[in-house]
Amino acid sequence: MINIHAVITAAGLGTRLLPASKEIPKEMFPIPFKGQFKPIIQIIFEQLYDIGIRDFIIVVGRGKRVIEDHFTPDYDFINYLESKGKVNQADYLRQFYRKIEDSRIAFVNQPEPRGFGDAVLRAEPFVQGEFLVVAADTILSTIPISSMVVNSFLVTTVRDPRPYGVVVVDDEGFVIDVEEKPKEPKSNLVIVPYYIFDKDIFGELKQVKYNDELQLTDGIKGLIRKGKKFKAIKVDIVYDLGTIDNYIESIRKLVT
Repeated sequence: MINIHAVITAAGLGTRLLPASKEIPKEMFPIPFKGQFKPIIQIIFEQLYDIGIRDFIIVVGRGKRVIEDHFTPDYDFINYLESKGKVNQADYLRQFYRKIEDSRIAFVNQPEPRGFGDAVLRAEPFVQGEFLVVAADTILSTIPISSMVVNSFLVTTVRDPRPYGVVVVDDEGFVIDVEEKPKEPKSNLVIVPYYIFDKDIFGELKQVKYNDELQLTDGIKGLIRKGKKFKAIKVDIVYDLGTIDNYIESIRKLVT
């Protein structure tokens, strides 16, 4: 078991996936993954559980009660499935519920969509020591937790980096600069939203002056300016599910 908290952010409005995301949180969109059909957030939770994490903080927003319901075991439904001969489906759910019951899960509310940085900041009272942050709109085949260190995050290369957090690194892979959705990117290396932080990120986020949304990259950038080193760890296979085109393309990759 890994003695680290995992913060899963699932509070965004999902406007890039409207109209489907109006009533169904994008984090609950189904994905074919390793022979089963599961919501995105369940895949992420189970991957984190399987690498040894047991403490979870899930940040949700208005209209995300369905996520809390999904993480509440319903054994009456399992009994119903078994009574109808749906043994495999019942077994899949039972395995998921056992992981839930073996974990400590706290749900934290982000009352208004004030950005990724604000969502992470909401988890501060529940985090002890270093912690992992994952945005619930991106999945990986495997999470390279053994390659990650405190104050690091994953990156990958894309053709068009403008919709992402763009990263500049030195020859040793340490981050020189990060910029959120730049019009003129300095590289084609972008953040894959899997991070490990120490608690300094909270203090830095509180100092950021912003208008509509507090970006996590602003907190990272501030800490880099103060001398803290961040390591960028490259991954090649990433399933970005945050836009319609990327969602469709990711499903195509997953089923081939």
